[in-house]
Amino acid sequence: MSYEIVIGLEVHVELGTKSKIFCNCTTEFGGAPNTHTCPVCLGMPGVLPVLNKTVLEYGMKAGLATNCKIAEFSKFDRKNYFYPDLPKAYQISQYDLPLAADGHIDIQVNDETKRIGLTRIHLEEDAGKLLHGEGSVDFLDYSLVDLNRTGVPLIEIVSEPDIRSPLEARLYLEKLKSILQYIAVSDCKMQEGSLRCDGNISVRPIGQKEFGTKTELKNMNSFKALEKALEYEAKRQIELLEDGGKVVQETRRWDEARGVTVAMRSKEEAHDYRYFPDPDLVPMVIDREWVEEIRKGLPELPEAKKNRFIEQYGLPEYDADVLTASRRLADFYEETVKGFNNPKVVSNWVMGELMRIMNEEGKELEEISLTPSHIVEMLQLMDKGIISGKIAKTVFEEMFHTGKRAEAIVEEKGLTQISDEGALVAIVEEVMAKNQKSIEDYKNGKDKALGALVGQVMKATKGRANPEMVNKLIKDRI
Repeated sequence: MSYEIVIGLEVHVELGTKSKIFCNCTTEFGGAPNTHTCPVCLGMPGVLPVLNKTVLEYGMKAGLATNCKIAEFSKFDRKNYFYPDLPKAYQISQYDLPLAADGHIDIQVNDETKRIGLTRIHLEEDAGKLLHGEGSVDFLDYSLVDLNRTGVPLIEIVSEPDIRSPLEARLYLEKLKSILQYIAVSDCKMQEGSLRCDGNISVRPIGQKEFGTKTELKNMNSFKALEKALEYEAKRQIELLEDGGKVVQETRRWDEARGVTVAMRSKEEAHDYRYFPDPDLVPMVIDREWVEEIRKGLPELPEAKKNRFIEQYGLPEYDADVLTASRRLADFYEETVKGFNNPKVVSNWVMGELMRIMNEEGKELEEISLTPSHIVEMLQLMDKGIISGKIAKTVFEEMFHTGKRAEAIVEEKGLTQISDEGALVAIVEEVMAKNQKSIEDYKNGKDKALGALVGQVMKATKGRANPEMVNKLIKDRI
């Protein structure tokens, strides 16, 4: 029997405000345990929460950027459950009247556009963090609680069950992350927990309308982990059904080391949380003029920027897609093109050398000293024939690691391209004398043989010879 996979994602995003959602404590990541706290976020008796206005604005931005309708009337609710990292024994969240609803995000799957619906976006406070003592001699028998994260503002973005494969799930999350970074409401650093994703997944025989029993997957802290966990869980459910078993509605965690999902607990229903309106927070009445003011302030979003890059710069769709996935990268690219007006050449260097070295070293754009003006200066040296493409790669790496300017590196290392015909003739003739077979091959119609001869000259000059001049000199002598 063939099965269809049905996936819906719940994405928790820490908003990048300076203070927490209901108090003045800092949201800064790190810090000694339990130092970013106060009586409000610790849930002390008698304290009253006060909503951070910027949190509401960021939530509205996220809703508008994902094509949601912003509610005119919204309220906070108490979600009751007991867990050691939840000091009040309830979480302030939203239940029946969320801030935003009925949105969508479009993703590209196999050259086709697929629309993933968004059920809702609601505001809530984060819980604390448990530090487990596995493998530590100091506290093997118990866990410690750090409440620094308690009260950090979150939005929870809930998708419709429109996702039909683990690949689609990854593409959706990547697109969502890109949008949130474009509108600057979160840094979306998964390694720091500011973007967290839970996946609801079920399978059903193809053609069946009713959904199968779903499981919820936790602990997916990267795009790769999300895709792998969903792939494993879909396979597990299908094999279970094929063997005559039943899928149990439960929460499971992804064990990265073993590459499997592991049962944690039975899945809670909404009534288990005993939601009720928070009596300490007044409902929010949102003016339409305020919504439109925020809409007008939204930046150009990834899809619009991608289409503009194709039209304005004549880039292939693939280049435009890669360059606009990150707002910082798109801005870096445009700044470089302003200084060196050859969009495709700039694209090749940014997507090639820049992204290669950043990936190898695990660095982000904001962490490097290389700037668009560094690349502009290097490309201008190439354009003037002062350095070759091969030498430029050496210069690029040196600029990346040291922050020095291209001209200074060329001068220090003596990398100027040799374009003096007289200086090249002797080297060309020596190479040709040693490679008679390549000459005969070229005469017999093997064009690659010419490339081999040029390569030998480039090697002899340590990449400094002008390739065009070398080509000409060899052809003239053949």
